[in-house]
Amino acid sequence: MSHPAPALQSIPSDLVSLADYRHYARQHLPHDIYEYIAGGGADEISLKRNRNSFEQHLIQPRILRHMTEGSTRSELLGQTLRYPVLLAPVAFQHLAHPEGEMATARAANALDTGMVVSTLASTSMEQLAATLEGPKWFQLYFQQDRDFTLSLVRRAEAAGYSHLMVTVDAPLHGIRNRAQRAGFELPPQISAVNLIDRPPLPRKVLEPEQSIVFQGMMSEAPTWSDINWLLQHTRLPVILKGVLHPDDAVQAKQMGIDGIVISNHGGRTLDCVPAALDVLPKIRECVGEKYAILLDGGIERGTDIFKALALGANAVLIGRPQVFALAVAGALGVAHMLRLLREELEVTMALAGTPRLADINADCLIDA
Repeated sequence: MSHPAPALQSIPSDLVSLADYRHYARQHLPHDIYEYIAGGGADEISLKRNRNSFEQHLIQPRILRHMTEGSTRSELLGQTLRYPVLLAPVAFQHLAHPEGEMATARAANALDTGMVVSTLASTSMEQLAATLEGPKWFQLYFQQDRDFTLSLVRRAEAAGYSHLMVTVDAPLHGIRNRAQRAGFELPPQISAVNLIDRPPLPRKVLEPEQSIVFQGMMSEAPTWSDINWLLQHTRLPVILKGVLHPDDAVQAKQMGIDGIVISNHGGRTLDCVPAALDVLPKIRECVGEKYAILLDGGIERGTDIFKALALGANAVLIGRPQVFALAVAGALGVAHMLRLLREELEVTMALAGTPRLADINADCLIDA
């Protein structure tokens, strides 16, 4: 078996899109790691849907409009974004590159892009917070020990993170057959360093009639009451990541949660669920125009960002592409990937006749 190629020091002339990074990454990652990153849950129906859903909408351009005052700047939950993109929380980035999340953070700085740091990062949240110059948010996974969960929150507050993004759609791993077939196992030298002081998980003895899933792994999964507890214990704005049902979005808003991320976890947890774009219009209708909605999953083009904004999102998260770009060319790759997205979005807006983000709405799209 051939060894993966080292990260590139310059960008090849034929690497001109995020899909190109996905293809290039095969050369720069061990097979099992590539399959772990690229793969989805079970039959990958949701993973494929994340991309295919964007093809169901076409852009309806307008012509002869004044564009010289165009801008991609926006306000989101009290912060100014140069363009409506954040780097999604992605675990264990040392799998892709020796510098891991630190390289991604430097790229975020270079492109003035916000980064959401994962609980399962392979670099400490404090080190990343000290490096990041733009918006920095912390993604929280609830831990079985609530005191330890609160300690993560306190560390994020002390480190200067401005928002908490709580992932609620993955209380346990989905069935990831693709990674299983590839024989993926987390290498021993890579770990979730933010959890190094986590108390040992309690040993639970189940009765023969009890389920290892329901009475075992799910017995400590967070519920709405835990989210309410969190709201009482932090001064940071809280965003729920992993919402797909309008009723859950409405409940989040009513509880005082500051915003949501519509997401199916990149198609990696429960298979056969809708893509975020499929449910975005209905959720936007239910929560109203002013509630903060981010969208995650399947975005590889500036036209994808445009379509998400047109259907009701305030901003989008970029997940897998950042890891593929990191594997291919380190910080340079991630910065180049972000620049491609920015340029594509600006070109799309210009050619569609929408100089400002506020001009992008459902009237800009027609069904394919």
